Amino acid sequence: MPHLTVEYSANLDGRADMERLCEQLLSAVIGTGLFEVGAVRVRALRADHFAVADQLPENAFVDLNFRIGRGRSAEEKRRAGEAIFAAASEVLTNLFQTPHFALSLEIREIDADFSWKKNAIHPRLRGQ
Repeated sequence: MPHLTVEYSANLDGRADMERLCEQLLSAVIGTGLFEVGAVRVRALRADHFAVADQLPENAFVDLNFRIGRGRSAEEKRRAGEAIFAAASEVLTNLFQTPHFALSLEIREIDADFSWKKNAIHPRLRGQ
């Protein structure tokens, strides 16, 4: 259940390659070795309406919300977070050349008692 949601300000259209960002983030999550491939999801959602800091029109953001199931140590979560943040920072490096961009990441653990899933991808990838 590792789901990574990329929320970004609409003014990044044409300034950031969201497709590449999603691909690199997927690679980073899988590369940690902590998550089953068939469970990983990365999605980017554009925020059409936003207000950032001092409201200059060039202010922009990318917020990463990584939801995972319980069962990983603090060190494993830290390692995953560092890999994800490094991948995002690399893809978005040009945005840090201006004083108008903010990148954030939060890891949230999901309570399995209140999470329902049905996944037809797992059997295919597991060879079942």
